[in-house]
Amino acid sequence: MFTGIIEELGKVCSVEERGENARIIIEARIVVQGTNQGDSISVNGVCLTALDITNGSFAADVSKETLRRSTLGTLKPGTGVNLERSVTAEARLGGHIVQGHVDGRGELLGVEDHGESWTVRFGYPADIGRYLVFKGSIAVEGISLTIAGLTDEYFEVAIIPKTWEVTNLSQLKVGDAVNLEVDVIGKYVERLLEFRLPR
Repeated sequence: MFTGIIEELGKVCSVEERGENARIIIEARIVVQGTNQGDSISVNGVCLTALDITNGSFAADVSKETLRRSTLGTLKPGTGVNLERSVTAEARLGGHIVQGHVDGRGELLGVEDHGESWTVRFGYPADIGRYLVFKGSIAVEGISLTIAGLTDEYFEVAIIPKTWEVTNLSQLKVGDAVNLEVDVIGKYVERLLEFRLPR
C-alpha cells in the first residue's frame, strides 16, 4: 500500500524485453534506502517488486498484463518516473490509500500556468467515471491528487510548486498517457451495494 506522496523522481536506466514481459532498471537514491529485496516500490503508480538493489538503483520485472494495462510499456531510458516506497505502520498517511493497481489510462489534455500553481486537465476512460468525485481523491502517475473540476469527459487537478518540482508532471506533454487509480473506497462501497440490492 502507498499514500501517493512521491518521494523521489527517478530515471529509467534501461528497459529489457523478456519475451512478452520486461525488466526495467531505475536510477534512484532515496527509495533504495532501507529497501530490501522483494519490497514494493510504486513506479508511476504501479506497484513493482524491487530487485537487484544498489545504492543508486533497483530493477523490477514487469509482466505482460502490467505492460498492457499501464504506461510502463512506453518507458525509455532517461524517462523520469515517480517513486514511492510502500507505507509502514509508523508512517503518516499524507495522501490517500493507493494500492498501485492501475484502473485505466488517462490522457493529458492541457496545462494552465497560473504562475505559482498549475491547473492540469486529464481525460479518463468512461468506465472509471462513476468513481470520480468532485473534491475526491485520485492517483495520477502514483501522485495523490484532489479532483478540482469534473465533467463527463475530463477532470482537473490543482498542482502546487512542490508537486510540480518533485514529480514527472512537468515533463508530460499534451497527448501523453498517464496511469490512473481511483479511490478504492468507492469500489468497495459499490461492491457491497450490489449484494444489498434486490435481484
